[in-house]
Amino acid sequence: MFKPIRWNSLPRDFARIQLGFAMFGLSIAVLIQADLGTSPWVMLTVALAQILGLTPGTVTVITGFVVLGGALLMRERIGWGTLCNILFIGPWVDLFLWLIPSAAGNLALQVTMLGMSVVLLGLATGIYIGVDAGAGPRDSLMLAIQRTTGWSLRSARSGIELAVFVTGWLLGGPFGVGTLVVVFLIGPAVQWSFRLLKVGAGHPAAPEVPIAGS
Repeated sequence: MFKPIRWNSLPRDFARIQLGFAMFGLSIAVLIQADLGTSPWVMLTVALAQILGLTPGTVTVITGFVVLGGALLMRERIGWGTLCNILFIGPWVDLFLWLIPSAAGNLALQVTMLGMSVVLLGLATGIYIGVDAGAGPRDSLMLAIQRTTGWSLRSARSGIELAVFVTGWLLGGPFGVGTLVVVFLIGPAVQWSFRLLKVGAGHPAAPEVPIAGS
């Protein structure tokens, strides 16, 4: 169930993956504060945070463990990076939400922040997936569904994203033009990041769309 740990490179890998998680948390915070709409997972996270009276980062950690539980029930292999993904991205999100004010009412700044969030998300994904320490919880669930049902990775991921989007929208999550921008541009942004960082094709998990936690 657990991928082996490369102990000789663990300190360097941990530092690198933390950089990726910090950038991921920053991208989510910038996306939320741009106030133009967010990705499906962030929609769900923000909606649940408002309903439960918790911070988005705290909800990110909770939902991460719930999603991981589903993947483990389907006997998907995970790594130490999977657990770090759950434990660290949420606190980074809350920290940057505290530091970055909302751009609501300033359209030029909102658009700039939206574009910045997509670029940051692409870079962050390339950095932490490049460590190859295990897929994030949502990618683990996607891989588990693909393996147990025989669906393609695209179908498994699309099904998850659609279910999350509908749930987040029904709960009042922040939907807007930013939602469409992230959905259509995150793929190219991650692909660019993979090429820039020379992340190999040996990482089977399709990069996660931002969650307010991945």
